[in-house]
Amino acid sequence: MRKPRFTDWLFLALALVIGAAAVFVALRPTPGADHSAHRPVVTADLVPAAHSDGLSEAESGYRFERITTPAVRGPEVPVAFRILGPDGRPVTRFLDNQTKQMHFFAVRDDMNVFQHVHPTLDGDTWHTSLALTDGGAYRMFAEFVPLDTKDPRHPVVLGVPFTVPGDTTFVPVPAPAGETVTATGYRVARVDAAERISPLRAQVIRFALRGPDGALITAVDPHLGANGHLTGFHTMLLSATHLHPAQPLGARLVNGELTFHALFSDRGEYRLFLEFSHGGRVHTAAITVAVD
Repeated sequence: MRKPRFTDWLFLALALVIGAAAVFVALRPTPGADHSAHRPVVTADLVPAAHSDGLSEAESGYRFERITTPAVRGPEVPVAFRILGPDGRPVTRFLDNQTKQMHFFAVRDDMNVFQHVHPTLDGDTWHTSLALTDGGAYRMFAEFVPLDTKDPRHPVVLGVPFTVPGDTTFVPVPAPAGETVTATGYRVARVDAAERISPLRAQVIRFALRGPDGALITAVDPHLGANGHLTGFHTMLLSATHLHPAQPLGARLVNGELTFHALFSDRGEYRLFLEFSHGGRVHTAAITVAVD
């Protein structure tokens, strides 16, 4: 066995110095430690989270698989698709979301065309049809809540674009306004129109409903298990935002008001589509809001 050389002793001494320094750093108190215990801890549960927005055909392990994509005009253009799960297999069962397993939307990029339908399942494929009487660039969205979700309030939204060829009559997106009128003559006004809407901030949006005769609506019929349904689409990005009803089903409308919880993820203008049932039919009101 050879005797330790001078360099061996040198390396040993260096190792001891480094080890002692590491221990000192680990045990040294952190400046301001006495106060850090009183600081609020921000966790993921405390940070507002918007829904997935339909800007991708894949999200949270799920993927939209096109089977039949709209490519012609018509009152009942067929659409068929599958939802593939994380294992790559078609998923055929989801949690009910406002009484439906699947909500399906289609909007044109000028927001002048809006469709909200509920596909039916045949085998492993979802089928529906869209009323597309004009050409243009569209986006369709499939919204569903997986069975194993940790938060059923936040559905998965997958979106894919499609184009209907031919002449198109484009309509400019209306500017933000405080009031709109449905095709059936109902007036819908934003009660909180003067309030600023900010991105990534939970807030409530309120609408006052009046019938064609000008009288306030005090009660609405159930629609999709709620007093109403509200969906928003960013006018530039074409992202989707689902807004939740704040009132319980069947609640009387005080001052004719329908209220919804809202959380918008991006700045910009959104076109909101409010659906409610009254007088035995569903009415749709479209209104633009600014989020800044």
